[in-house]
Amino acid sequence: MLPSSYNMEGLILSKILLVDDDRTTVKLLQTLLELDGFVISTSSTGGAVMGMVNDDTPDVILMDYHLSDMDGVDVLRDLRASDEFATLPIVMTSGLDVEEEVMEAGANAFLVKPFEPDELPGLFRSLAGEE
Repeated sequence: MLPSSYNMEGLILSKILLVDDDRTTVKLLQTLLELDGFVISTSSTGGAVMGMVNDDTPDVILMDYHLSDMDGVDVLRDLRASDEFATLPIVMTSGLDVEEEVMEAGANAFLVKPFEPDELPGLFRSLAGEE
């Protein structure tokens, strides 16, 4: 049996960690991204992210700014302060205009909600170095 990060043809699939406390958004994005060939893991809290990336480092993180337990930008800063995850591609999202703050904190990209889900596969593949 192949590991979950490979498809049936043996091609490596990008692993994406979705961090958002909106279950509807997460389920929609998870379904759409899985259909595009990504392996998805999810977290509804920022506090779980460091443990998750330590256990199984994703190729890209898509994280909301406002989470139920903390601000996503604080998780971003924690990841950037770690030597191991300082260059891990992270895309931040928000319905608010916080682009300057998240980019200064080290985000690779910022998307204003609502965004078009069809722009994600190309962005993720580019950030993961596949394009």
